[in-house]
Amino acid sequence: MKKLALLLFILAAAASAQKKNVILDEIWGGSFRAERMESFNALQGNNYAVLSYDRPTKSTSVNKYDFATLEKVTTIISTSDNAEITSIEDYQFNNDESKLLINTESTPIYRHSTLGKFVVYDIATKKIIEVDADFIQEPTFSPDSKKVAFVKNNNVYIKSLETLETTQITFDGKKNELINGIADWVYEEEFSFVRAFEWNSASNQLAFIKFDERQVPEFSMDVYGKQLYPTQDVFKYPKAGEKNATVSLHNYNLTTNKTSKIILDNYEYIPRIKWINEVNVLSVMTLNRHQNELKFYFVDTQKLQTTLILQETDKAYVDIHDNLTFLADNSFIWTSEKDGFNHIYLYDKTGKLKNQITKGQWEVTNFYGIDEKNKTVYYQSVEDGSVNRSIYSIMLNGKNKKRLNPSIGTNNASFSKNFQYFINTFSDVKNPPLYTLHKNTGEKIKDIITNENLKNKVTEYNFSPKEFFNVQTKDGNFNAWIIKPANFDVSKKHPLLMFQYSGPGSQSVSNTWLSSNDLWYQMLAQQGYMVICVDGRGTGFRGSKFKKMTYKELGKYEVIDQIEAAKELGKLAYIDANRIGIWGWSYGGFMSSNAILKGNEVFKMAIAVAPVTSWRYYDSIYTERFMQTPQENPTGYDENSPINHVDKLKGKFLLVHGTADDNVHVQNSMQMIEALVQANKQFEWAVYPDKNHGIYGGKTRIHLYQKMTDFIKNNL
Repeated sequence: MKKLALLLFILAAAASAQKKNVILDEIWGGSFRAERMESFNALQGNNYAVLSYDRPTKSTSVNKYDFATLEKVTTIISTSDNAEITSIEDYQFNNDESKLLINTESTPIYRHSTLGKFVVYDIATKKIIEVDADFIQEPTFSPDSKKVAFVKNNNVYIKSLETLETTQITFDGKKNELINGIADWVYEEEFSFVRAFEWNSASNQLAFIKFDERQVPEFSMDVYGKQLYPTQDVFKYPKAGEKNATVSLHNYNLTTNKTSKIILDNYEYIPRIKWINEVNVLSVMTLNRHQNELKFYFVDTQKLQTTLILQETDKAYVDIHDNLTFLADNSFIWTSEKDGFNHIYLYDKTGKLKNQITKGQWEVTNFYGIDEKNKTVYYQSVEDGSVNRSIYSIMLNGKNKKRLNPSIGTNNASFSKNFQYFINTFSDVKNPPLYTLHKNTGEKIKDIITNENLKNKVTEYNFSPKEFFNVQTKDGNFNAWIIKPANFDVSKKHPLLMFQYSGPGSQSVSNTWLSSNDLWYQMLAQQGYMVICVDGRGTGFRGSKFKKMTYKELGKYEVIDQIEAAKELGKLAYIDANRIGIWGWSYGGFMSSNAILKGNEVFKMAIAVAPVTSWRYYDSIYTERFMQTPQENPTGYDENSPINHVDKLKGKFLLVHGTADDNVHVQNSMQMIEALVQANKQFEWAVYPDKNHGIYGGKTRIHLYQKMTDFIKNNL
């Protein structure tokens, strides 16, 4: 038996040796990039459109396909056939799909916002209309397709597609002072929207939010470039406890050419506005500064009367979402965590609860829409385990629930406008994205994109499977995954690198296809390292109580969970408890910094990339949602700041930041560096000039990951 076991081991090792080892150039050079459907748009008549790039001709086109057959119906526009449009970066249809609004050139501002040049393309006549000669933001068709609203230099404009005249409707916009119709930095980052204006259904009113930033403190970043003298990027950034922009709601009437200010009761934030089906009624969400009281109003824009429809409060905070959908009678769909888990509710137009549509100790993770004719709701949830995503249909009355996806893993649906068909995107740890066409019953019609070549390519490499398991500590049972070293030998002890993010409501342990980081972990596994990720308390999709228990104490319980998980993992026979490291990016960098300090007897090394080192330095909306203000909760801020624990450093520490990080400012790392120096603690650090929170561009990612790889190999 011993000879047979030895022979099998030798054969397995030989087979493994014949496979390739992945290298950083492949990881960040796109060698493992999956084929995807880009800029997907569901259209009328069971059609859909996608943006396609043809490499041989270097042309970009918008193509229309039939949902039922997947056959191409027509090429709507192609740069190869149109000399006036040399680039299509993105597009949107008008309501009747007779026109396209095309982004031909863009430049980024912040994470989600861009400046761009746009044209309107008439599909039938092939006529092209320039929206504006300058770079503009967020151009949007009116519902009647006769106008386009947009923002330029912080002011709102409306362009008539009939007369070609442009009307300026605000005049006080000024950089770092007043913004009309576009979110300020902190709204864009934390409430996840850029366009702060909305057309009503009759196309005769335009509601917009105004941001008065004049009292907001400024933040400046040096931009080095290649010039002799650096320049500065100066922008308004409200840090925790500081003055926010004063936001107000306004409505422009195109018939009277007058703007009215809409008065709302006590509020700090206006995170969402949306017109209901009545042409003179605008719905508005407001939040108080603590973000634990949400109010939902209907505003009569003719009478300027405001009616409170719904109010939600929470001991911690209320999350903002985009799941508001109005039915024909102006009853509405809404999601809420009020029963402890995120579920779908139906209210009448007065705010009276008609029905809780979904129920159970699991969470709805996406609301796809409602087929009103058949009274059927379509949604995504974690009913098949919190690491998975499945697609379900359910009747408005909460009955006849049905899972629509055939395979368990991560499923996401794109429905046709009439909800007769959907395209499912499925992946798991073993399978790259698979696009399939289905009827709304879940019945599969055919494959669209299989990524079979990528799946076969991965088998050529010396990869270890990602396996799911649970880590039990004295404080709970946590989801985890593990990637074991290549040629794993259970009788040997292996060094362990832990990765985590751990931010409130986040998830790093999910059953989905390989990310670029996963490929890097495979590279480390090929060199004998064990890689494990644990989602501790505060992470998402396990109920409100689990997520919100870190309230007012960011960096306390999450760090305890990583330390205790490392202790438990160190007890395993195949893990070397004396060689455990941890790393993370952003919130994960905050976590890894705290972990090597508070867990200095457990972690031998840590890497912190773009970390928050004190929540006093981070923005108001995110930080105060979880911590209240520094003035109200100073101990919560300071006791969990790694800056205040640098004297505990024993292991090896690498600190990395980009100087142009407009999100987590390099100030965080500079303050951490100064604290470490004054504590006379040796460490390593790397600063990437003019790189933002993502730290990319050119060879930057390869350089960063080579640095981290070398640091791990030298210290773990």
